[in-house]
Amino acid sequence: MKQWVRLAPNDQVIIALDSLSRGQELQLENGELLTLTEDVARGHKIATSKVSAGSDVLKFGYSIGKAREEITAGSWVHTHNLRTGLDGIVEYQYEPLEDLNTSTPPSSVDAGRTFMGYERPNGEVGIRNEIWIINTVGCINKSCELLAREGNRQYAGQVDGIYHFAHPFGCSQLGDDLVYTQKLLASLVHHPNAAGVLVVGLGCENNQIESFKSVIGDYDPQRIKFMKSQETEDEQEEGLALIGELVAYAQTFTAKPIPVSKLKIGLKCGGSDGFSGITANPLVGRLSDRLIAAGGTSILTEVPEMFGAETILMNRASDEEVYGQIVSLINDFKQYYVRHNQVIYENPSPGNKSGGISTLEEKSLGCTQKGGHAVVTDVLPYGARAKKHGLNLLEAPGNDLVSVTALTAAGAHIVFFTTGRGTPFGGPVPTVKIATNSELAQRKRNWIDFNAGKLLEGTSMDELADELWEHTIAIASGEKVTHNEKNGYKEIAIFKDGVIL
Repeated sequence: MKQWVRLAPNDQVIIALDSLSRGQELQLENGELLTLTEDVARGHKIATSKVSAGSDVLKFGYSIGKAREEITAGSWVHTHNLRTGLDGIVEYQYEPLEDLNTSTPPSSVDAGRTFMGYERPNGEVGIRNEIWIINTVGCINKSCELLAREGNRQYAGQVDGIYHFAHPFGCSQLGDDLVYTQKLLASLVHHPNAAGVLVVGLGCENNQIESFKSVIGDYDPQRIKFMKSQETEDEQEEGLALIGELVAYAQTFTAKPIPVSKLKIGLKCGGSDGFSGITANPLVGRLSDRLIAAGGTSILTEVPEMFGAETILMNRASDEEVYGQIVSLINDFKQYYVRHNQVIYENPSPGNKSGGISTLEEKSLGCTQKGGHAVVTDVLPYGARAKKHGLNLLEAPGNDLVSVTALTAAGAHIVFFTTGRGTPFGGPVPTVKIATNSELAQRKRNWIDFNAGKLLEGTSMDELADELWEHTIAIASGEKVTHNEKNGYKEIAIFKDGVIL
């Protein structure tokens, strides 16, 4: 079995595919032997040539940082001898790729593929036929939880489930903070996986039902019901009656063949390791490209994890206007750090470092691979819904729950969540956990839905990409359910950047 992998011909590092010991000899591509000068853990980097202090260290064919000191061949390369090369606010210049194709027609191979979904009256489609309870304020989380529990008991088997998404906001929020909450919740209300929605308010919160209705905009009164708890004698009785009406409405929909071009997917990575940019992220990139080629939509977020790789996305903008929107997306998020006196280019989390990720640009170069090679067609503000086919970039932080919630609000039917560390959580929509390595996939079988680690064990990228494509169609058709659905892990988190009274 091969002991290492190099990701680009000019890379100065290779990645250990298993834990290696000091003194061990590795045979490189040119036949030369490389002797390790120290122990190197699985997924971590090894220098294959000398790198002078202050020089760039290349991985993926790009710089992942600067050498803190001279790095000798055979050395372990990590945070002790590698630092970020990012600094300050960057000036960008529009340099579109020469072979950029902004008018690619749907591919003949997949354009005719369908999945079994639910067509809604407004033309959107859902992959589940659920009832969602959205509360305007956190004070009534438990009341809504009881409604969902009793609703599932009374209407079991009549819909795909009745779900409530607890959150702590909507009460004494001000300014942009309240706007973020309203926009996010309003976009969830519009999600087509919900055949019916019960909006529950308390009555004294800042996020009043009346003002929230104006953010929701036009709505179908058969699909969306409202209840103000303080004005109701028995909110459980009335709430269940309204849920009954919504269930009856949901039953008017039956699954039918839907073109795959109607499918929208969200792209997200959690705790990474040294294999994320080798296995799971490029695999999801293949899926994204294939869906987009068939006329579908992909949504990529985690803006801070674009830092250091943002020009790759900028150069794939469909036109100069979209390019300018990407520049604003990046710089506005950097200013968010500045406003809060935080370091813009902070290193990855402890889990990422333990897995072999040393710098933010290394994390970003792996992260952006989830977007494949497609043209960027639109940039979405936080809480907005995707309207254009192709690759959309979405404003949201790297935080798992916040970003998956934002992807759902943007209209993603399924979120593909790559991970080298593992996590049990899930968003309101099917959240497909894709392991970067087989050890994780085997150890956390009740969390992981798909194993990209097979790419390190002889399975080809083409073969595994086909398998993931078919797995996606099966999930969209309800033939497969994800572990977050099986376990009932359907949560939300709302971005906060302001004052609470």
